[in-house]
Amino acid sequence: MTLKATPLNSAHRSLGAKMVDFGGWDMPVNYGSQIEEHNAVRTDAGMFDVSHMCVVDLKGANVRAFLRGLLANNVDKLQVPGKALYSAMLNPEGGVIDDLIVYYFSEDWFRLVVNAGTAEKDVAWMTQQNEATNSGITITQRRDGNDPIALIAVQGPNARAKVWQVLPSTQAASEPLKPFNVVIVPDTQFGEVMVARTGYTGEDGFEIGVSASQVEALWNAFAAAGIKPAGLGARDTLRLEAGMNLYGQDMDDSVNPLDAGLGWTVDLVSERDFIGKAALQANGQQANFVGLILREKGGILRAHQKVIAASGNVGEITSGTFSPSMQQAIALARVPMDVAIGDTVHVEIRDKKLAASVVKLPFVRNGKVLAA
Repeated sequence: MTLKATPLNSAHRSLGAKMVDFGGWDMPVNYGSQIEEHNAVRTDAGMFDVSHMCVVDLKGANVRAFLRGLLANNVDKLQVPGKALYSAMLNPEGGVIDDLIVYYFSEDWFRLVVNAGTAEKDVAWMTQQNEATNSGITITQRRDGNDPIALIAVQGPNARAKVWQVLPSTQAASEPLKPFNVVIVPDTQFGEVMVARTGYTGEDGFEIGVSASQVEALWNAFAAAGIKPAGLGARDTLRLEAGMNLYGQDMDDSVNPLDAGLGWTVDLVSERDFIGKAALQANGQQANFVGLILREKGGILRAHQKVIAASGNVGEITSGTFSPSMQQAIALARVPMDVAIGDTVHVEIRDKKLAASVVKLPFVRNGKVLAA
């Protein structure tokens, strides 16, 4: 099978990146030291090629009404152009088809950014719902075809200042942005640029959308400004420390968002109906989603390891790693409802049962360790 490549593929290779198959995409896992890349984001600024993610533009008079029924979070929270919202898109059984960010630009234009591996499934589902509801929406994915949009995430305490160094014409419009807001700046030296104050690392920064034809020049300019290229390895340790879910690992079509720690993204209060709402109301929450810190030597926490509660009830690790910021083995886990923050549980690692503490997420945010 031929792997798909982002417009930055040759840039990664010229930097000597170690490339891996990531859901059918040829992506950099690191450029040398994954730890250095992780630490650059926590202490200074790092950048990630996220062009495998897919921008989807939804346009038409009925876009808001369409999204009101499509998403578990409520797009009516988006009343000021430039606001963004994190949400899950559910199937009728309440399972997560995908998690995504929706940006509101105008009443007839909302933009979604969806995950790489689910993009085709997502667009097919949206198209099916568009037809079923006769909404008349135009759905355009912007990853391939005419005028594709490439994405670079620049993250870290110095990320915004370094972006403005390279893109000074974006500073006036993007400096006032609060987290989860976006602006489009039409005329930079790299053409039209979307600057969103969103990210997946637990640090401040921007996710930047630019024409695929301009992205390599922008990437090189960022590198020249001292923004360190970072690969999927650091991206995973950063997002895990930040307690952020990875689609396909921490949740999928078979897991409802209430059991994935995403209850805060689900609006069950308003009268609004949405796909999956009835299933969520009928089934409720069946599991807790928590952080674990391994308290005994002798193992690394990994996905699918069993988590045994004091009651004997069993849960499972969904994501695990060794935290560079904490110098401890940490994990995200879906555990029985009788497991609470502060409890000690045991994790089955090979033939051992090792003690772990149950902690509130996130582990790390804005450079500070929050869980001990």
